[in-house]
Amino acid sequence: MLSPFDDYPVHQTSSPIAHPVDGNPNRYDRYFFNGYDPDGDVYFAAAMGLYPNRRVIDAALSVVHGGEQTSVFASGRAPWDPTVTEVGPFRITVEEPMRRLRIEVDAADHGLEASLVFGARTAAVEEPHFHIVDPPRTVMDYTRFTQWGGWSGTLVVGGREIQLDESRFRGTRDRSWGVRRVGEPEGGAPASRKPQFHWLWAPINFDDVCVHVDTQQDAVGEAWHSFGAVTPVLTGAADPVVGPESRIEVMSGARIEVEWQPGTRWMRSSRIILTARADHGPMVPDEVEIHLEPLVRFQMKGLGYFHPTRAHGLWQGELSVTGDRWRVEGEDSTDPARPENFHVQTLVRATMGDRTGTGILEQLVLGPHRPSGFTGVTDLARG
Repeated sequence: MLSPFDDYPVHQTSSPIAHPVDGNPNRYDRYFFNGYDPDGDVYFAAAMGLYPNRRVIDAALSVVHGGEQTSVFASGRAPWDPTVTEVGPFRITVEEPMRRLRIEVDAADHGLEASLVFGARTAAVEEPHFHIVDPPRTVMDYTRFTQWGGWSGTLVVGGREIQLDESRFRGTRDRSWGVRRVGEPEGGAPASRKPQFHWLWAPINFDDVCVHVDTQQDAVGEAWHSFGAVTPVLTGAADPVVGPESRIEVMSGARIEVEWQPGTRWMRSSRIILTARADHGPMVPDEVEIHLEPLVRFQMKGLGYFHPTRAHGLWQGELSVTGDRWRVEGEDSTDPARPENFHVQTLVRATMGDRTGTGILEQLVLGPHRPSGFTGVTDLARG
């Protein structure tokens, strides 16, 4: 099956671009965006995923505003043409690769509308490859890049129009593709690996530089994936956003220390420590320390992560559009003891020396983690 991409010299196999490299049902390709004002009055995130072997495409927009989190979800049959990035009321347009992307959502019936443009503030930072095997199954095998930006356009929440100006509204986007668990569960014998996942991801916006840190650790606290980088803000349209001239300072060491809020698996405070390489440039000192103060909590189930009915890649029919809403505090839907609520992004105020910025700390911690004091799959932090 041919598509417009087949006219470009981008083929990685002898098949047309629309044909996945293999038949793994967990193969996916995904957009993710978030945005926020510095006071935390508005926090939003959007995503779109394509699951070519399941023939499913889905998307979501979720906004925290006025003490509520409001979401709209769409899912349908995936188009053969991978350049068609739309489903139901959602459309994502790459207006200039790695520099300018547009999100449009027309879901007034579910309380959300958006016409937003993400403009890059930095180069795109490629994270190290992610790979996990539960022999003989490949559980995770994917690539992701992260990029910081500013937002402009209009967001409508419950009939209230909010104008976004890129000088005030900042955020992050990522693109990832490869294999990870999505959709209906696979058949066969159950996994031999015990449930355990410790994931922290912290992209931070400052005025002149942006910082990226992620870490994944095993049950005893050993990092099997750890990455840190500092990149300058673009100064003009000629600044490169990819390639060796993009001036990204990759750190030799990166860790995130979290103090957990009692009775939850959510942060109360956090500290990032970055160690520069011996040959680092003048942009960073030998060691960088960043303190994170929580402002707003965003439940990732608002985008489908661990959502009880709108999880990623599920076949919902030819086209399904639904909404969801809950109070940020004090409802069963945000009960910190429910595993569906463990996965969060916390908007944070970040302090790095004399710099103050904003960003997020994403947290997904399941199973035991000795440094945090977690011993079971779902036990909570002690007071």
